[in-house]
Amino acid sequence: MTAQYTYLLIFMCLSYLVLTDASVSRFIQLLLQLIRVEYLKVKWWIQYSPTNPVVRYLMWRRSWKLAKELQKEFSKTPPEDS
Repeated sequence: MTAQYTYLLIFMCLSYLVLTDASVSRFIQLLLQLIRVEYLKVKWWIQYSPTNPVVRYLMWRRSWKLAKELQKEFSKTPPEDS
C-alpha cells in the first residue's frame, strides 16, 4: 500500500508542476518524444543489424532468391533474327 501512495504523491507533484508551469509541460512532452525515438532506434537496430543471425539468414535467403531469378533469366536463349 505504501508504494501506491508514493506513486500517487509523485503523480500529484508532477500534475501540480505541469499545471503551474508551461516549461515543465514542454519538458515532459520532449522527454516522452526522446524515449519514443530511442525505442524506435533500438528496435530498428535489432531488426536490421547484420550481426543478428536471423537478419543475416533473411538477407542470405533474399540474395539467394534474387540470384536464382537472375540465373534463370540469363540462361534463356535470346530469339534468333531470321
